Amino acid sequence: IVLLKHVGIHPIVVHGGCPQIGEMLDRLKIQSSFIDGLRVTDAATVEVVEMVLAGTINKEIASAINQAGGFAVGLSGKDGNLIRCDKATRTKRDPDSNIEKVLDLGLVGEPNEINPHILALFDESDITPVIAPIGTGPDGETLNINADTVAGAIASAVGAKRLLMLTDVTGVMDSAGQLITDITAKEAKGLIEDGTISGGMIPKIETCIQAVKGDVEGAVVIDGRVEHALLIEVFTEGGVGTLIKPD
Repeated sequence: IVLLKHVGIHPIVVHGGCPQIGEMLDRLKIQSSFIDGLRVTDAATVEVVEMVLAGTINKEIASAINQAGGFAVGLSGKDGNLIRCDKATRTKRDPDSNIEKVLDLGLVGEPNEINPHILALFDESDITPVIAPIGTGPDGETLNINADTVAGAIASAVGAKRLLMLTDVTGVMDSAGQLITDITAKEAKGLIEDGTISGGMIPKIETCIQAVKGDVEGAVVIDGRVEHALLIEVFTEGGVGTLIKPD
């Protein structure tokens, strides 16, 4: 990240923290559940989410970049009205009555407006922004947001050349278990529909598809366990992981 900034690429870092949030909730004996990969968030939970994301993890990442010779500043989506949100909902169809029921996720947000002004200031400086996925709701309330969703929304808002999604898997695999090195948004959607892309990879790929349908030139799912994966992706012809490109 420091090297990318030094050569004028201007990375923006967006992070999550699901395991650390879960650990802290367990320590405080606060129960939580998930719907479609999103943590159902009540008032007690959102306090912990904000503390862990905007406090501990955000500052750890900013500090690590600074230790490596960079100049990072930690933010949440509440700073400078960076991320304005609607409350997120999900629907579930009752198999018996075929009636669709709206599920309340509590204090969970979906970005509806990204204010790129503050990010533009960083782009013109030597500062690398590190963003925690916390936003502001319609009534000023704090909302928890999926980190992948935030990354995609910010990438689209700033017209990023690349959205780089670091994961703990090799990339998108085909039905034979082989890595798919590049794919169009339409082809990626087809792989979701036929079940080749499944589980936790679905929201990541949906975010990538949405990003490349906007102003992002390409989105890449990268194995963050590979040393220097970002540099390999940016500076080599073949890259690493799976590139999702516009149709």
